[in-house]
Amino acid sequence: MHWIDLLIVCSFLGGFAFYGIWQSKFNKSSDDYFLGGRNLPWPVAMFSIVATETSVLTFISVPGLAYRGDWAFLQLSIGYIIGRIMVSIFLLPQYFKYGVSSIYEILGNKFGIEIQKTASGVFLITRVLADGVRFLATAVIVQLVTGWSLPVSVIIIGLVTLIYTLSGGIRTIVWIDSLQFILYLTGGILSIFFILNYLDQSFLSSIKYLYESSKLSIFDFYGNPLINPYFFISAILGGILLSFSSHGVDYMMVQRVLGTKDLSSAKKAMVGSGFFVAIQFIIFLFAGSLIFILFNGSELEQDREFTTFIINYLPVGVKGLLLAGVLSAAMSTLSSSINSLSSSVINDWMGGNKTIKESQFISLLWGMILILIALLFDESDSAIVIVGLQIASFTYGGLLGLFLLSRLDRKFNKYSLLLGLVSSFLIVFYLKLIGLSWTWFILVSVVTNIVITIFAQVFIEHYSRKNVSE
Repeated sequence: MHWIDLLIVCSFLGGFAFYGIWQSKFNKSSDDYFLGGRNLPWPVAMFSIVATETSVLTFISVPGLAYRGDWAFLQLSIGYIIGRIMVSIFLLPQYFKYGVSSIYEILGNKFGIEIQKTASGVFLITRVLADGVRFLATAVIVQLVTGWSLPVSVIIIGLVTLIYTLSGGIRTIVWIDSLQFILYLTGGILSIFFILNYLDQSFLSSIKYLYESSKLSIFDFYGNPLINPYFFISAILGGILLSFSSHGVDYMMVQRVLGTKDLSSAKKAMVGSGFFVAIQFIIFLFAGSLIFILFNGSELEQDREFTTFIINYLPVGVKGLLLAGVLSAAMSTLSSSINSLSSSVINDWMGGNKTIKESQFISLLWGMILILIALLFDESDSAIVIVGLQIASFTYGGLLGLFLLSRLDRKFNKYSLLLGLVSSFLIVFYLKLIGLSWTWFILVSVVTNIVITIFAQVFIEHYSRKNVSE
């Protein structure tokens, strides 16, 4: 890597670390550290949501999907927007009504502390696995562009992220997330301009060629909707339920809007994030389509399409800026994960109200765990972005089922709830084995959780009444 590119990358890394240290003086309590004193501007929270869920996966996998196929992946974003509207209607009012620090307190108030801890445990496991995949994706692209080894890449990213995360808390994280979002989105737009500059044909000619080659097709009505994740109904429904669950019952996402001043601000941040996700999908899908023209459709290793362009075509300086964007995307997810994992442990398992030092220590432990997980992950045969979504799909349905059950005006035995939750996990493993598209996982697991829980509760109540009568 050229020294100018390296200087740009190091400047951004150093700037992030310095900003976190400077922001540390504003943290006076654990509420400041984990929720920003509940006074975060909603646009900043919105951009932080987008940056957190995007990570480096967008950089490497989304352009690759367009390169190897079309724009069918964009159908998911339609579902994402609808899902976030549903979160704003059905879940956010409940969180703000009770003023919770962790969303799993809702379950604790309704079902007891054991269920609260169980839900938190599921969240912790999901985040560790999913963010391990994201860390791997980061290491892969950084390794290819810089020549650094995978361990070195992970450690550099991890240490810088730990510095500003431990120092500044959530306030620092969301502001840096916002900057990082602008940075990597700018990188994507610049890439498009450079690709167009390298093409031997005009912009309109490129669009015409892609259109005639069906490379810009969005809506997919072909194939088996139960197997093809991008069949229109599968993609829309899968996107709705994934967004409804990930942004409604995954504390890492909800934490950002809990830090805003009121419910109205939270709703604007949540729904607005869905539209910006769609915009960035369009940018990176378009980049992948143009790279297809540039490379004449040559067969490349999966998830290496955009990376190959960065290495071989971008000039000095721009390459460093784009790499800084890649690192930014990675760190935004990692920092958010560390902070939310720590917050959940403190609020759901330790009763809350810990000191800044205690909060930082727990954050440090989670940071070290995530770094180790990243080093242990290996690449999959599937596109990395799909693997990341699949991991979430295994657990989100069960969590969403619990929150929907909490809205019913009846009591549930903890054993009924645990049986329903475990059943929702097992059914997803079965669906995976038989080849059902991952876009159906959440729907089936939610229904399974609710049905099994209700039947189990009816059975327990019937058995209890029978024993009493006897």
